[in-house]
Amino acid sequence: MVTVRADRYHRLLENGRRMSTSECVLGIDIGTTSVKCCLVDVSSREVISSQKKDTYSDVPSELGTEGSKQDVPRILSALQMCVSRLPREATRKVTRIGVCGQMHGCMLWKHGQAWEQKPDSDRFEIREVSNSYTWQDNRCTQEFLSSLPVPESHLSIASGYGCATLLWFSKNKPEKLTRFNRAGTIHDFLVCMLCGLDRPVMSVQNAASWGFFNTITKKWNEELLQEAGLTSDLLPTVVDSGQEAGQLENSWYGIPAKTPVIASLGDLQCSVLPLLSGNDVAVINISTSAQLCFRMSEDFVPPEQPPSSPQPIEYFPFFDNTYLAVAASLNGGNVLAAFVRTVQQWSLELGFQVPQSKIWQRILALGAEPQSQSSLVVEPTIFGERHSPQENAMVSNIDLGNISLGKVTRGLCKGVITNIHSMSHDPTRETNHKTYEQPTRNLYAQKLGKHILPVSLDSRGDAAYGSALAAINSKAP
Repeated sequence: MVTVRADRYHRLLENGRRMSTSECVLGIDIGTTSVKCCLVDVSSREVISSQKKDTYSDVPSELGTEGSKQDVPRILSALQMCVSRLPREATRKVTRIGVCGQMHGCMLWKHGQAWEQKPDSDRFEIREVSNSYTWQDNRCTQEFLSSLPVPESHLSIASGYGCATLLWFSKNKPEKLTRFNRAGTIHDFLVCMLCGLDRPVMSVQNAASWGFFNTITKKWNEELLQEAGLTSDLLPTVVDSGQEAGQLENSWYGIPAKTPVIASLGDLQCSVLPLLSGNDVAVINISTSAQLCFRMSEDFVPPEQPPSSPQPIEYFPFFDNTYLAVAASLNGGNVLAAFVRTVQQWSLELGFQVPQSKIWQRILALGAEPQSQSSLVVEPTIFGERHSPQENAMVSNIDLGNISLGKVTRGLCKGVITNIHSMSHDPTRETNHKTYEQPTRNLYAQKLGKHILPVSLDSRGDAAYGSALAAINSKAP
């Protein structure tokens, strides 16, 4: 049975602009398809105002479908619009800023020429920067990855990881690296810009997601990277997750200058931070991709080297020197999005134009109907998996009674959740998960996830909210 928590969180979201606040923090999430910010009251830890905007920032890649890059000025313009819409009576009381974003990806910029905040203006203009190369970027083939040294870390390297992308440029397009002298994730860039930093400051969470980073020593594999062709001057400074990176250089949409800004964090860690109430709780997060994760015990120490063969479960830094066990699937909401695009293309081929929004609305309604249950089996791995990049999708047990649009939609959704659940077995951990928490922002997961696992829907599973909580708990440098 699904329990939807209609708690004070929802009421405060609706009435936040009318609330008077004491001290609050700003949480920011730069996602793959949208940006979001929220103001959280420090004492109650409740959201008092929130803004979200789709970025529509994808740009064509010279590598076709193998590349995945986004327009940085467009993304940060959308973010600044969101922040500008927050109530000024609350932003003036912001005491800390927390930032998180899509893990693994990277961008480059030129120090001193990357941004400008004009006098008497809140808005930053973005100038000498590259595109943001996302976690979905597939330019690093298995052959290329195999040519790289084995990391001195328990985490393997994969296409879309920051260090892998930068090494690809060093070998295939070295002129790209000569144009710029700084690198980081797009959320590292945001922190650097807000604080006017000379060099980007990255949290352990983001550094681990880049690859070639030892989470025990908390240092880059500098010698290995230099041997492979990446100079260490492009590597950001790394601090503990939750530590301050700097202070707001100038006032920003009412937020006072000198407000502390914590080093940017991973969106996954921030999404699950409000939800992991115990070691018997696992969190399913379904957005563009999908993850199922749970907290390891405090005495867990990861191995010194990556596994000899890719594994479906990895261990990423969390907070306070603990780790999350993460089964990270490349197949989540993007599977449904691909299905919607296919249905739209079929409609065009039949002579009809149907907006994707209408298709989404209809398939979600059909898939949620009780009669949409069927024996159709969908293995939805159309995008492969990091531990099995050549894996393809498959549909089986087809009969004349289970190929309606609703039943196929239901089969796809069930397949996404079954796939991520099957990846999450951890042989080092005996504790069974009694509860599966699931953020409520994904509509098809809300409606259909309950048919596979005992899911509790929780509105607090939000990366912007989690980054605000991390800011409240942050440490002085």
